[in-house]
Parts: sequence; structure tokens; C-alpha cells
Amino acid sequence: MKNGSYLLKGALEKNRGVFRLFPNWIPRKFSIPGKRLKLYPNDYYTFGLHRGGITERWFASTIKADNGPEALNNEGLSLIYIENGAKKEKISLKDSIKLMGEEILGSKIIRRYGGWNLFAKFFDNLEPIPFHLHQDDEEASKTGKKGKPEAYFFPEQLNNHYGNFPYTFFGLNSGITKEDIKNCLLKWKKGDNEILNFSKAYKLKLDTGWDVPSKVLHAPGSLLTYEIQRASDVSAIFQSLSINISIPWSMLVKDVPAIFKNNLDYIVDLIDWDTNLDTEFYKKRFLKPKPIMPIEEMKEMGYEEYNIIYKSKDFSAKKLIIYPKKSVTIKEDSAYGVIVIQGVGKFGALDIETPTNIKFGEMTNDELFVTVNRAREGVLISNTSNFENLVMLKHFGPEP
Repeated sequence: MKNGSYLLKGALEKNRGVFRLFPNWIPRKFSIPGKRLKLYPNDYYTFGLHRGGITERWFASTIKADNGPEALNNEGLSLIYIENGAKKEKISLKDSIKLMGEEILGSKIIRRYGGWNLFAKFFDNLEPIPFHLHQDDEEASKTGKKGKPEAYFFPEQLNNHYGNFPYTFFGLNSGITKEDIKNCLLKWKKGDNEILNFSKAYKLKLDTGWDVPSKVLHAPGSLLTYEIQRASDVSAIFQSLSINISIPWSMLVKDVPAIFKNNLDYIVDLIDWDTNLDTEFYKKRFLKPKPIMPIEEMKEMGYEEYNIIYKSKDFSAKKLIIYPKKSVTIKEDSAYGVIVIQGVGKFGALDIETPTNIKFGEMTNDELFVTVNRAREGVLISNTSNFENLVMLKHFGPEP
């Protein structure tokens, strides 16, 4: 876009360092929509049946979805929405950071990390996701990509039903060996390779979460999940059959160098064996919300805020609750993304609200991106409802 810098500067001045982002929908071929993303019922297969249903909405993303050759050119990229007089313009967050990275993220982040190296999402599946892992930087670099640690939170506001299997398998049972996993892989074309027999399932609890490092096997359950991850879409699926849907071998080795795509020794070494076999996995990886200060002090000021994702050096997240007819100025040390999940109000000069239903391709008032200077200056956030809390989730990158 030739006039991108001009539009961005205008939007920064008009909204005092806060951008609106356009809804960013992602289909997945091997997943069944849980239909809690607030899309209109007839819009979940807008990309076509051959692409699968829409099961994800991405936030503050600067990467494309790894959805194969049929993916659209900008699939996965978040778009800044700019009202330019009577015209409505869009420019990707990725391009915006290329044009004005220091103004958006700050010079330290640009120098140290080169840009915005994370994104958040809701994933919304009726059934569990197949058992898989995400490579670390060392492995992903062999195919020209980045590693992908991630973390989960299960917001109560968006889980009006629990889906068909609200349990997640994590890691491997004590005593499981590389030979056990290789034997599972050898059974790939014979049906269910029964790899889940070697793992443990944990019942998911609303308003809690999990830290999931790279190279940890996991099969996420059917709660709608708020996920934060490094800006990467690498994966290796180790399960051959999930909910009676066969998974092709290519989904195991899509991010494996060509010379190793049938090398079982190489493939089982994608697994971090120490972490997957850790008998204290729950103690180390379960995430319980932590108030940012004494709760009673916050309540007196009309709000509550919690750290909800906090064990990764690559990203973090908070949950902010503002009581009816209350306002609070929130300051942060770095740029961050916002998704509003309950209520109505004001975010600085901008109106915010949680939509009831969203038509595919239409704009909403629930997603924002706050630039670094505005974050440090602080934003006055107001709940304009008489009765309902205003609730939002905030996603952050690494420390500057």
C-alpha cells in the first residue's frame, strides 16, 4: 500500500496509539467447529467444505496460516482497520510493523526481536485435536521456520458448552520408551496407532490454563481455548486416527527435512523426553490465575486483573475485569493486543463491545492493538454498563 505510512500515522494520531483489528478467521481441515466463536451459524464453512470448518480466530498475527496450497494469500495475517474519511482501509499488522516498527513496538523490541514474534487465538473444536507437538527453534530452523511454544487459558465467558471431550492429553506416561513410540509409528497405516495409551488426560477447568513448551506431546480437549504462541505454525502429528478421521503421514513430517521424513529415529527425537516424562508435569505446567496486586485493593478501585499466562519467556497474558460504571487507567511496559470477551465500554476514545453474532467479513469492536508509547502512558478504560462486567484478555510479547 503506497500510502500506508500516511494512513498509519493518521490512525495513531486519531486514536492516540490504539489500532482496531479486523476479525481474522482460520479454517482447519481435520477439525469440527465447536461453534462458540460467535460466527453466524451458516458462516462456519465459508471457505468451502474442502477447506474444513472455521475453528480458529487469530489475534495480532503477523504470520500466515500453514494451511497448504489452497490457503489464501493473506490467510492468518491480522489487518489494521482504518477509517479514512468515508473510506475504510486495511493494512496488515505485519506491513505496519515494517513501516513503523519503532513507533508501534519500540526500538528495543525491534532491535532484539525484529518485530512482533507472537500471536494469540481462540481455537474452538467440538472434538479433541490429534496428539501432536511443535518443534523448537533448533528443529524448526532446519525447514526455515521458528519453534513454537504455546500456552492455554479457558475463558468461562466463551464456554457455554464443553464440547465432546473436555480433557487434554499431555506428555507420556512414566516408563514409555522411544521403541514404544516407534512401534506406534510403524502401525500408522493399520488404523489407530494407539499412541494415546501412552499418555495421560487431564480434565480441563474453566478460567485456568496450561503452559506447553515446544516438543511436548499434547492432544487439546474440546473447551474453547485462548492460546498464545510464538509466531510460527510448525507441528508434527503423532496420532494416525482421531475421532475416526485418518491423519496422513504427511501431517507428521510436514516440518521435517526431506531426508528424514521416513526416519523413525529422527522423528522420535523430535520429542523432549525429559519434559514429556516429567512426573511433576502438572505442578510445573498448570496455570492458575494470579492477581497482579491484592484483590481487595483492586476491588476498591473498581476492577480486578490477573496474570493468566506467565511461565514462558516468549509471551504472557492477563485478564482484566472492570466493574459496571467504573473506570480505570491501565499502564503496561510494552505493546499488547486486546480481545474483549464480555460487556461494553470505552477503551480510550474507542467504543468497545462484545458481539453477539458476527457475519463473516464484517467488522467488530472487540479487538485492539495498543502501541508501546500509549501502553506506557496508560489507557483509561471504562465500563458503560449498569449491570455487566467488562472483561478482556491482553496478550504480550517478551520483555523489552
